[in-house]
Amino acid sequence: MTTVTQMKCACEACLCVVTLSEALEKDGKYFCSGPCANGHPDGSGCGHTGCECN
Repeated sequence: MTTVTQMKCACEACLCVVTLSEALEKDGKYFCSGPCANGHPDGSGCGHTGCECN
């Protein structure tokens, strides 16, 4: 049996892959950052290199 330890950030526009132990969980979904978890309320992205979500 394989245990999943990483998955893509649940934000659709985000390219980040998150380690579940470090991810922010909200409503059963895993996010790489606060802006992604909160739906980018102020238009800011996650700030990770190479990712342009917002």
